[in-house]
Amino acid sequence: MTTHLLDVHHLRKVFHVGRAKGRSEELVAVDDVSFSLERNSSLAVVGESGSGKTTTARIIAGLESATGGSIELDGKPLASPDSPRSRRLKAREIQMVFQDPFGSLDPRQKVGACIDELLAAHFDHDKAWRRDRTMELLAQVGLDERHADELPRRLSGGQRQRVAIARALSLEPKLLILDEAVSALDVSVQAQVLNLLSDIRESLDITYLFVSHDLAVVRQISDHCIVMDRGRIVEMGSTESVLDSPAEDYTKQLLDAIPRPGWTPSRRRDLPASV
Repeated sequence: MTTHLLDVHHLRKVFHVGRAKGRSEELVAVDDVSFSLERNSSLAVVGESGSGKTTTARIIAGLESATGGSIELDGKPLASPDSPRSRRLKAREIQMVFQDPFGSLDPRQKVGACIDELLAAHFDHDKAWRRDRTMELLAQVGLDERHADELPRRLSGGQRQRVAIARALSLEPKLLILDEAVSALDVSVQAQVLNLLSDIRESLDITYLFVSHDLAVVRQISDHCIVMDRGRIVEMGSTESVLDSPAEDYTKQLLDAIPRPGWTPSRRRDLPASV
């Protein structure tokens, strides 16, 4: 068995935007991206808005189709996301947690019901099993039966993100993609959720792909780090080596932009809009 859970080969994504005289313009969001991710490891993909990090993650999750390149999970090619069956199979192996948990939680549905719905769609078990499994998942993220009977709007931001994590874990994925999953939380809640994610990775042997612009957070959660700029990888290595001894000017600029007391970070004027 290969030690790699995920292998990405020459990934490319081109968006066709706008129209000038009937012709659309091409925006290259991801350009010849290749990397591997070992089992039970945590890889961070970092970069500013427009770097292509989120588009890369969405392609891996099956939320976008690639223009070129290939992706393998457990040594097997990932199927195209175009068919419902392919999406269903991929969902059992790859789940994604977003910055705003409301994107994956129905505001009209109680927390327990939103987890139960996903379990019912993917597992052939009775209601009692699903109820027990729902309580087990909530306990894994530091919540309990009281939270199962609440609507998402009655929970704090940190609690909603814990519910989103529990829901993602319900399908027992091999890979969990976290796209700016703590960036909307205040610092103290960020620390709690990051500690929770570390505990979950240790107990479940799950693998993380962590997308972020926050290098301070990346240092806490990841073993290895990829830096992207304008759709391309500009630097990669262990998180310690990339953040403590960066080789590329772009990485150094990202590090310089980490806010410090009494200091105003600069921003590159030529960075493109968010992709």
